[in-house]
Amino acid sequence: MFKRIEMPNPIVEMDGDEMARVIWSLVKENLISPFVELRTEYYDLGLVHREETRDAVTAEAAEAVKRHKAGVKCATITPNDERVKEYGLSEKYKSPNGTIRGMLDGTVFRAPIIAAGIEPYVTNWKSPITIARHAFGDVYRNAEVRLDGADANSFAELVVTSKGGVETRQTIFDFGNTSGGGVVQGIFNTDESITSFARSCFSYALETKQELWFGTKDTISKIYDRRFRDIFENVYEEEYREKFEFEGIKYFYTLIDDVVARIIRSEGGVIWACKNYDGDVMSDMVATAFGSLAMMTSVLVSPHGYWEYEAAHGTVQKHYYKHLAGEQTSTNSVATIFAWAGALKKRGQLDHHRDLITFAERLEIAALKTIEDGVMTGDLYTIS
Repeated sequence: MFKRIEMPNPIVEMDGDEMARVIWSLVKENLISPFVELRTEYYDLGLVHREETRDAVTAEAAEAVKRHKAGVKCATITPNDERVKEYGLSEKYKSPNGTIRGMLDGTVFRAPIIAAGIEPYVTNWKSPITIARHAFGDVYRNAEVRLDGADANSFAELVVTSKGGVETRQTIFDFGNTSGGGVVQGIFNTDESITSFARSCFSYALETKQELWFGTKDTISKIYDRRFRDIFENVYEEEYREKFEFEGIKYFYTLIDDVVARIIRSEGGVIWACKNYDGDVMSDMVATAFGSLAMMTSVLVSPHGYWEYEAAHGTVQKHYYKHLAGEQTSTNSVATIFAWAGALKKRGQLDHHRDLITFAERLEIAALKTIEDGVMTGDLYTIS
């Protein structure tokens, strides 16, 4: 008689929205629960429940990952004005990914899932390109203000107040010189988080023996972006140069414009370190160019020992509306399968549970073999 694999410790399960939520349930029901006595600490991050808890559930989920060390997250909605109206929200909640990543710190590593027969659109790419995305600050924890016509004479300043009460002021823009309103945004980062980002990237490059490329726009952002460049260079020189030279790999910095051009001309096989927003955008570009947004792994690695796996795509809204109408969809579930497999594998590693690790590895192999045998969703069929 078949005996399901036991789990002595749980992983944190964070449910999501729309078609991603439907797939989430199907993967659990059909691919995991029949073989594993699945133990999870469940948090519903669907937008309806986030509204019910005024988004407190998101912070609770992040704290749970800190306790259990490993979590897996479904795709969720970050509401815009249209979504606020659609779901009857009391406010426009921030990105749950941004909240969780800010609380856990660390770096998000995203890499395309390669299956035989699915050829990248960039024909010279021979090996995966891993995006290392800084998972803290920037636009995802911003403060922003919209000024309408009545605010046309406003004067925007950046004000920093020290603990001693001393203010440092810098003019952002005088809206009195305009014929209408506008928008203002403030973003931030910390030396501590940037340093953790740098160390995570250098350590991952050493572990995988890949070159590390990094680019910012420090010629324009002479303080903010320049700080990233300087910290990376200091960490490299003080902690990693000798190790990189011993392994025969290199760290390379240039402007982000140049990195983009070099990535397109490369054969792949490199780690591309990106600031938070850059990593969000470029990981989607890399995923699509390799085949599909649903063919990409994503894991947040925290220097504090927390691991959070997620599907790197969105909630697949159009397919969800078709699903609700009873129509057939062809939604790629591979990234969700790999997110679950990654979290189960990490749980097995943390608990020294060989059977759980083996199951997770075989689940990944089975998903890829299914595609290679010709059973695939529409997004892959068109490029196979």
